Amino acid sequence: MSQRFTTTTSQPLFLREDGPPDASPLLLLHGGPGAHHDYLYPQFLELARTHRLITYDQRGGGQSKTADVTPITWQTHVHDLAAVIRECELGAPTLVGYSWGALLAMLYTIAANEDASLPAPSRLVLVSPAPITRSWRNQFEQNLAERQRAESIAGARQALAASDLRTANPDAYRQRAFELSVAGYFADPARATQLTPFRVTGRVQQSVWESLGQYDLGQKLRAVNVQALVVHGRQDPIPLASARAAAEALGAQFVELDACGHVPYVEQPDALFAAITTFLAQATKR
Repeated sequence: MSQRFTTTTSQPLFLREDGPPDASPLLLLHGGPGAHHDYLYPQFLELARTHRLITYDQRGGGQSKTADVTPITWQTHVHDLAAVIRECELGAPTLVGYSWGALLAMLYTIAANEDASLPAPSRLVLVSPAPITRSWRNQFEQNLAERQRAESIAGARQALAASDLRTANPDAYRQRAFELSVAGYFADPARATQLTPFRVTGRVQQSVWESLGQYDLGQKLRAVNVQALVVHGRQDPIPLASARAAAEALGAQFVELDACGHVPYVEQPDALFAAITTFLAQATKR
């Protein structure tokens, strides 16, 4: 593993590389927005067994936090991504995006299709992609809120609040509070214990979503030419219809995972990484 900060972005961004340095590269984009890369690990290190796996903390999150109060937008992230691709000399990169990172990969691909100065990706791997329209985004928020109100999760929150864990063991309290805050993303809420904890910088998350406005990527995705794979859990609070629409617009392979919510690398890792490995091998042969 090697770590450094970028030198060509307007703000230094924390960047990490794993795997054989001479292997075919993959650029991994984490979710959020406003989060950081390491909650995808250790599971996503499976890809580093056979690839040079590169990732970075996107502007405003993790070790790429900034005191600059200028709103961070989706365009900011697209410009940063272009700079990272150039700095790492990735040519026509393979982008592996998770959740918001998958939406960023799509936004970047659309931008590169419209601006020849941007290095266009050759392949996309979109895992649990964030909604491709504002309407589906609204539906996702409703679905997640409903799940978080489920009796099992609400009851566990009440039990935690009534316990003395906050004072007796603050670290254990914070861990349990995190697990309950993300439980609604899982097909089985108990699997939330296996997710690496993370934090989201709220102002970054808000400014990015606001910058997208009443967005709809459907038609613009149809205009791009890129090999793509979309993987989505059938029990993901993000509507399955959104992921299907993204796959259809891209002409992508589409893999649905059963007994799986928004976090397939925790809930169905074998099926997820088998699908990714197979796609990358097939795409390389073309």
